Amino acid sequence: MKGFLSMFVKSARELKSVKCITITGIFIAVSMLIETYSIDLQFVKINFAFLAIAVIGMLFGPTVGLFSGFACDIVGFLVHPSGGFLPAYIIVGGIQGLIYGLCLYQKNDGHSIVVNRKSDGKQIDITLYLRAVAARLLDVIVINLLIQTKLNMHYGFIPKQAYSEAIIARTAKNVIELAVDLPMLFVLLPMMLMVYRRITVSGRAHA
Repeated sequence: MKGFLSMFVKSARELKSVKCITITGIFIAVSMLIETYSIDLQFVKINFAFLAIAVIGMLFGPTVGLFSGFACDIVGFLVHPSGGFLPAYIIVGGIQGLIYGLCLYQKNDGHSIVVNRKSDGKQIDITLYLRAVAARLLDVIVINLLIQTKLNMHYGFIPKQAYSEAIIARTAKNVIELAVDLPMLFVLLPMMLMVYRRITVSGRAHA
């Protein structure tokens, strides 16, 4: 429990860094850009804005991820206002950022999961990949299928008689998307982590 709480404290300290604020702002803007090109169907909305939130959570942790999720939903409404302003969806956005922060932050701290590559016997750390799978599954199940479907029905975006159809449509959509989402996370997260470390090392060298 102490280690769990210390993750939030460490993440909160990231907010004191100009680098954290700058990078987080950039990825929130990227999230808005991706949201612009989303595909809005009757019961589902297909987009990859979660990738930007995943990167923020990985780099700066659950506290920053939580507030970034709030910010993304608020800014998204201001940029693309549609319907009324519903605070419940802001909370959902925060929970999404929290999930990625909890699953992906401090991926090199603690125990790593290493496997031997069959081709040459070289050891590979797969911790980040497994955490990415866990984060995306939690996002899909908790946020997309359970919470958002209920909220959409509560606010009348989904008729009560169409609830089962919405669940089926969302489930089918997310199962299909996972085949694309996970490879994208597997490529993007290690790349962003490497770039961030290089920026950090370079900044220290010039300090």
